[in-house]
Amino acid sequence: MSSGTGLIVGLGCVGIAFAVFLFTQLKKIALHKDSYGDANEGDGYILEGLLGATEEGRGNSMKACFQRLRQIHRDIRDGAKSFLHAEYKMCAMFVVLFGAVVLGLVSHVDSTKWDFKVGALTAISFAVGGFTSMLAGYIGMMVAVFANARTTVCATESPDSVAWTGSFNCAFRAGGVMGFALTGLALLVLYSLINIYALYFDFTTEANHLFECIAGFGLGGSSIALFGRVGGGIYTKAADVGADLAGKVVAGIPEDDPRNPATIADNVGDNVGDVAGMGADLFGSFGEATCAALVIAGQSKDLVTAGWDALMFPLYISAVGILVCLVTSFVATDLQPVRAEKDVEKVLKVQLGLSTALMTVAMYPICITYLPHDIYFGDGTFASVCSNLVELPAACVKNAPLSAYICVVSGLWGGCLIGFVTEYFTSHSYNPVREVARSTETGAATNIIYGLALGYKSTIIPVTVLAIIVYLSFSSMDMYGVALAALGMLGTLATCLTIDVYGPVCDNAGGIAEMSELPEQVREKTDALDAAGNTTAAIGKGFAIGSAALVSLALTSAFVKRTEVLESGVNMLHPMTFAFLLIGSMLPYWFSAMTMKSVGLAAMAMVKEVKRQFETIPGLLEGTPGHGPPDHAQCIKISTEASLREMIAPGVLVMASPIITGTLFGVQAVVGLLAGGMVSGVQLAISASNTGGAWDNAKKFVERGDLSIDVCKRHPAPSDPAGGPYTGEFVRRNDGSVEMVSVKQKKGSECHKAAVIGDTVGDPLKDTSGPALNILMKLMAIISLVFCDFFMSINNGKGFLNISRE
Repeated sequence: MSSGTGLIVGLGCVGIAFAVFLFTQLKKIALHKDSYGDANEGDGYILEGLLGATEEGRGNSMKACFQRLRQIHRDIRDGAKSFLHAEYKMCAMFVVLFGAVVLGLVSHVDSTKWDFKVGALTAISFAVGGFTSMLAGYIGMMVAVFANARTTVCATESPDSVAWTGSFNCAFRAGGVMGFALTGLALLVLYSLINIYALYFDFTTEANHLFECIAGFGLGGSSIALFGRVGGGIYTKAADVGADLAGKVVAGIPEDDPRNPATIADNVGDNVGDVAGMGADLFGSFGEATCAALVIAGQSKDLVTAGWDALMFPLYISAVGILVCLVTSFVATDLQPVRAEKDVEKVLKVQLGLSTALMTVAMYPICITYLPHDIYFGDGTFASVCSNLVELPAACVKNAPLSAYICVVSGLWGGCLIGFVTEYFTSHSYNPVREVARSTETGAATNIIYGLALGYKSTIIPVTVLAIIVYLSFSSMDMYGVALAALGMLGTLATCLTIDVYGPVCDNAGGIAEMSELPEQVREKTDALDAAGNTTAAIGKGFAIGSAALVSLALTSAFVKRTEVLESGVNMLHPMTFAFLLIGSMLPYWFSAMTMKSVGLAAMAMVKEVKRQFETIPGLLEGTPGHGPPDHAQCIKISTEASLREMIAPGVLVMASPIITGTLFGVQAVVGLLAGGMVSGVQLAISASNTGGAWDNAKKFVERGDLSIDVCKRHPAPSDPAGGPYTGEFVRRNDGSVEMVSVKQKKGSECHKAAVIGDTVGDPLKDTSGPALNILMKLMAIISLVFCDFFMSINNGKGFLNISRE
């Protein structure tokens, strides 16, 4: 066994073993806790809070609270299983049916020739990628719903520092199970598939054909990601928007109030979109970036001659990332654990920064060890093509190890920078979101205007960073460098996924605490954990969008190289290319319109159902003792049916566009379509995600009581309560002017209502349309690459309309 194989297999196994270890740590946390006295915590402040809640008529015995907690946990778990079963049943049918399409079309390699070996192997890799993506999503989803109530339980501990450490570590380790299981599984399955396929090809002469068949793996993963992101996004936002509108705005009850019938569906949706959906998205990015790099590498005679270990270099980046992220994770849970609210955001940021720094150090010896000194990416070798050239083009790479290191590191730090810029525009710790929060003083309209402006402005730095990464990596190693930069950005994938899954687990934990009627102090802890999770989730979306743009560009390059007839370059001013450049630029807007409307339709159905239950179940809205229970199952059914029904049309749009374009108009049109979709999609995705994230955290800023506005001071009227608000005459100064006073805005205020409207509008932007655009960019490109031979078999790449490329 070569050292490269040992590195990939060994670290892949380490990732899965560490995921198992983390799960065993979670299993140690019991949900069966009947009282604080059992743990000698009867004198803790939490018990005092419980007693205070009981005096207000909102609490019950601790035993009753934990009984409700366990029931709610079971309801969320069963709802998640129900949705995954329904969604994955449809996805499995899709994999079988579209796999048959892949088999048929990819086998048609020439106008007069069929190669069913290539078609069959590509279809198999497509199916393997799809089913692996489903398995990874299922693991993440089940672990998230396993850990949500346990995070709530840990937040009830005393003293305070123990509660903070336990609840943070529980949610963080749940994310770690998903992160390390997915990266380890993806790495091992892909490498095993490559080794099996190597038995069917002569490695020295057919490496390019081998990796073209492997590209089906990326297609399978990205196809499932599309349905996970779109279907999951519609599910979660239908429930979330419906619950918010019917609960906060219409009925005036708190978020996650146990009286709201949509709360269980809302909590299920948090996991559907942000766990299974994000996991499938980043799994697809890993598969596609790796496949793009391998396809380009397989066409380099220098890399093929250098041997198997040199060709497998893209997989080493992901393998080393597992080890780096594993070491980094112990910093958060053991070396510098969370002991107070102020530690949460700092610990999560350290994870991102430290993992990037360690990865930067670890990659240099890998580059030196496995890559040859000189590489040519084209038809020939470095010695025959480049040795006599005075000025070397990008395809002639001298000192390849250093060039590869530059590409990987540019992706690593570029992704980190994009993540922290995203945080600046979406965290209420900074001025942009606080400006949005202050705009609620004059109503929802100005809140919407400020939020949109923030989203548009937030695209400037990330797009500039991406442009710099593309220039550096392309100048260093041609388009192979762009693929390495994408893999570099995904190098800390395990950490990114850990932090991403952490967020919805904490969100669920807060909902469970409120629905279980646990003391307010518990909800304050889970809200603080969730607030940090919202920020880091936005950072994760920034990583995902940035890597998607690089992956899309790398795949487009692999497509251009594979067509050969476009090897001399693509003329963007060619009428056909430019026409489809415009069409490609339009597709993200069409796609977003479909997904946004789908959320709106499903949310309307949810609001009507919640209002129906409030009206027909006596005492439900009023909270009358002994009232009938809300019908959570009906709300879950509405979200499930809507998501499965509405995800079909956007999926067809994305998958059919490049196939129809290539079949009818040829490869020149496909290149225009891909370029337009990428350039338009990346900016729309950043804007939509950051706008929604800013509105969400502006709402939380108001709810925390951090927003104060100046109002006219009034004297108390006879009927006013002792503590205000007062409605009497204005208090005037000696000069007759009205005296102003600063008033904190909290839940229920007019500012809060305006903030809730902004958050509700932003929900489908940040959790449905924005993240799903990642997959639009990548999926169109990987489909084009997989079906490249089919397109070329039709009039030598001119399509059935046989339009000239001249």
